[in-house]
Amino acid sequence: MYPKEYIQFLVHFNGDRDYFECHEILEEYWKESNDKKKDSIWVGFILLAVSRYHHRRGNFKGAKRTLEKAIIILSLQENISSIKGLDVNVLFALLSKILSDIDKEIWYQSINLPVKDPVLLQACITECKKRGFIWGQESIAVDESIVHRHKLRDRSKVIEERQEALRIRKGNE
Repeated sequence: MYPKEYIQFLVHFNGDRDYFECHEILEEYWKESNDKKKDSIWVGFILLAVSRYHHRRGNFKGAKRTLEKAIIILSLQENISSIKGLDVNVLFALLSKILSDIDKEIWYQSINLPVKDPVLLQACITECKKRGFIWGQESIAVDESIVHRHKLRDRSKVIEERQEALRIRKGNE
């Protein structure tokens, strides 16, 4: 019913709070899906994770910019009454509060995406347990490997892909 990547996204978002991993999982899924539009619901969730990542690192400008984009994309969804098993009313109220906090430069606090569908919720809780995470646990300890993931990751593949794209573009000119 739900893509396994979406469940993994939710598990990281509401479990270990690894927003960088949330972004990676859904970006790969989005790139491989038939829905490669920039206003895809997956892009909305990717931007939401990126915003949380920036907010936790104190990058209020980046957090605001990406959250505003996420809100726009998520609000454009055709079936606004139920975005991928979430409680939309709670979700948008939560996103508005986070945006207000970011505007006031209030420091990051964990949030839980409000999963409404009991089947999805159970799948997420089960997956959390398998991974040793606790569903809905606050970010108590600051794990530097999660907070600063972008600085610690191997970027060789990304650099290689960008160089190849540039080579192809130059060849087409």
